[in-house]
Amino acid sequence: MNLGRVIGNLHATIKNEGLTGQRLLLVQPVDENEVAKGKPLVCSDWAGARNGDIIWWCRGREASFPFSPTHVPTDATIVAIVDRLHLAADAGQPEGQEAATVGAPALVATAKERA
Repeated sequence: MNLGRVIGNLHATIKNEGLTGQRLLLVQPVDENEVAKGKPLVCSDWAGARNGDIIWWCRGREASFPFSPTHVPTDATIVAIVDRLHLAADAGQPEGQEAATVGAPALVATAKERA
C-alpha cells in the first residue's frame, strides 16, 4: 500500500458501467513525512475519504478487490483513511495497529472511524 493525500475529485459524465456510483478522487502520493512525491493520480474511493485526508491506496489488480464480488475497472483504489502516523524505530507496533514498511522504518497507522 502507498500513502497519499486527497487533493480533489473527478466527475465523469461517461464511464464504464462498473464505475456507476463510485467516487473518483485525485490523490497526491506522499512519503512517510507527508511530503508530495510523484504525480497525482485518480483513485476510486472505497473508504469514504474527504479532501485533505491522508489515505492508503493500492494499485493494480488488488485495487478492484474492495468492490468484490462486482468487477470495478480500477487501477488505483483508496482502501483506508489514516488517522495518524507513527514512525517506529523497530518492528514492534502498539497493539491494535497495522504496519506497512515505508523505507527503513516501520510505518504504523490507525484508521479513522467516521460517524
